[in-house]
Amino acid sequence: MDLLSARINSLPVSATLAMAAKARELKNSGIDVIGLSLGEPDFNTPEFIKDAAIQAVEDNWNSYSPVDGYADLKEAICNKFKRDNNVIYQPSQIVVSTGAKQSIANVCMVLLNPGDEVLLPAPYWVSYSAIATLAEAKSTVIPSSIETDFKITPEQLEAAITPKTKLVIFNSPNNPSGTIYTEEEYRALGNVLKKYPDIFILSDEIYEHINYGTPHFSIAAIPELYDRTITVNGVAKAFAMTGWRIGYIGAPEWLAKACNKMQGQITSGANCIAQRATIAALDAPVSNIQYMIDEFAKRREIIIGLLKAIPGIQINQPQGAFYVFPDVSYYFGKTLKGKKIENASDFALYLLEEAHVATVTGDAFGNGDCIRISYAASEENIRNAIDRIAKALQ
Repeated sequence: MDLLSARINSLPVSATLAMAAKARELKNSGIDVIGLSLGEPDFNTPEFIKDAAIQAVEDNWNSYSPVDGYADLKEAICNKFKRDNNVIYQPSQIVVSTGAKQSIANVCMVLLNPGDEVLLPAPYWVSYSAIATLAEAKSTVIPSSIETDFKITPEQLEAAITPKTKLVIFNSPNNPSGTIYTEEEYRALGNVLKKYPDIFILSDEIYEHINYGTPHFSIAAIPELYDRTITVNGVAKAFAMTGWRIGYIGAPEWLAKACNKMQGQITSGANCIAQRATIAALDAPVSNIQYMIDEFAKRREIIIGLLKAIPGIQINQPQGAFYVFPDVSYYFGKTLKGKKIENASDFALYLLEEAHVATVTGDAFGNGDCIRISYAASEENIRNAIDRIAKALQ
């Protein structure tokens, strides 16, 4: 008899974390595994942010923080939205959470009812569909492919809408594909959504600063959509602060209040020291982190060049984030070193076992033709990893 709830049994295990765990197991058994599965910058947190955290410890910031975040942090977030995104939010519209993942979960929990539909332009981040499932909603995937640069069209969006559609989740720059929707493309998708006033938009902009020349555009900057757009962001990726666990939303006030209520019963306020450090991160000019973006840009060129040289691997030129999402379907149905490759999951497992390189299957992101490779790794590791992959596929 199953003692666990149907809720937890309906939830898939995070594919990225599962792959990282498998890679760790092999590493612990003495095998030299190169991990390119996690979306985690390999930089240290910048010194000026660490200094702010140390100062906060010295200044005895050690009490419970307000559930929705410190007032001066919320002020800093409002200033950031105005400076970087041309979007005006008041502090009452901001909720600070323990990572952007919690921000997304809060929104889905307070907005979705059983049977509501969530539209997920694919490829999408693995946790969107899992969180929707937890909220007892149904995910509808809108497919795309490497041929369209992993972007959906306004026609596809319109065709996917039903009377039950409650939420659409956009993510640009995108995890796993690195795709960026231009302002023009977002406005065209926005024109479709203007016709459906009951549909909300969650815009996950966690990778906004990691882009290579395509200006970032926020959907909330479209006046007619502002009142039903929830902008999600955080400091993990651009500031190399993954373990600090700070995410936040800008949202209609009534929705921010509901997220505050939700969070008040689950975690309460986010870590006090991490919040103080985040003020320093957001107040600083974006140029302070340009050195990381320049380094990612260099690695992107390297990894694309190396992957292009492998027969059967199709790759496009992503404009942001630190992932490539090559199409590996050429290998499906083939047998490599006695192992039959039926799909992307088999392919990723083969690379782990044969080449000792950890990647993530595209199945987890709603595209079964691809695998995700993170280039948030040293140049040496990238070169070695792709060399191993090339040899394993010969």
